[in-house]
Amino acid sequence: MPAPPTRIAVAALVREGRVLLAHRHPRRRWYPDCWDLVGGHIEDGESPLDAVVRECAEEIGVVVDDPTPFDVTIDDPALEPHAFLVTRWSGEIANCAPEEHDGLGWFNAAELADLVLADPAYLPILRGLLAR
Repeated sequence: MPAPPTRIAVAALVREGRVLLAHRHPRRRWYPDCWDLVGGHIEDGESPLDAVVRECAEEIGVVVDDPTPFDVTIDDPALEPHAFLVTRWSGEIANCAPEEHDGLGWFNAAELADLVLADPAYLPILRGLLAR
């Protein structure tokens, strides 16, 4: 019997027509050297909402306000993603997890096509969020 999928919570922080992505360190075991949404594993007993709030605090040093769930489908059956749109937060964004990410960047819809994303399915989803 296969293992159940790993539950993850990710955030698309959007401001002024750009989305924040984190570049996964080239030495990461899973999805190395690509751009991804901020987030990570949902811990036992934790809700996806609580996980995305925690992950944003841990990885980029901000407190997110009112994350809004959105649908995301990815090609990896080993993952069960829970995604949130974040348009308000407090604190200054910083790379607080340099062992996980070697950079952060803000990208508009046109720039996304030039990136190696953790999952190609993110491209139309992120463009749709930016078009809102």
